[in-house]
Amino acid sequence: MLGQRPDASVEEIAAAAGVARQTVYAHYPSRQALLSAVIDQITDDAIAAIDAADIDAGPATAALLRWLDTSWHLLERYPLLLHPSVATIDPQKSYERHVPITDRLQRLIRRGQDSGEFDPALSPIWLLTATMALGHAAGDEVAAGRMTSAQAGKALRESVRRLYMTANPQHINE
Repeated sequence: MLGQRPDASVEEIAAAAGVARQTVYAHYPSRQALLSAVIDQITDDAIAAIDAADIDAGPATAALLRWLDTSWHLLERYPLLLHPSVATIDPQKSYERHVPITDRLQRLIRRGQDSGEFDPALSPIWLLTATMALGHAAGDEVAAGRMTSAQAGKALRESVRRLYMTANPQHINE
C-alpha cells in the first residue's frame, strides 16, 4: 500500500493487509513508527542489493555504474523513499540508516581515486554528497512528471559519471 500510495492512512494500510486498524497499532504505536519499520526493511534490501552488485570488483568506473543502476532500481521499486513523509523521520535515524550505503559508495570513490579513474581533486565526501543530491533530483523529476524513470536513470548515470571523471578521461570505458 505504501508503495502505491506513500501517504496512505493507517486505516487504509490495515484494510490492504486484511487486518483491523487496532492490529496495526498493536505492533506500531503510530504511523511514523510503521513508516520507520518499513524504511528499515527497505534499507536492509538496499544493502543486500548493493552487495549483490559486487562494487568491490572490477574497474571502479564499472562498479560505480553498477552502484547507480542498483540504487536507481531501488528507487523505482520503493517510490516511498522519495515521498515527503520520509523526510519527517528523525534526521539522526535517517543518517544512521544511510551509513552502510554511503560507506560502500565512499569506499568505491576512494578506490576509483586511488586507481586514477576518478578525479582525486574532489573530496570523496563531496562526490558522495553530489551523487546523493543528483539521485534525489532525478527522483524529483520523475515524481513531477517531467521525466520518465528511464530518462531520469540515464541522466543520473551520465551526470555522475561526468562528475567523477578525471582530467584524463581515457580511464572511462563505459
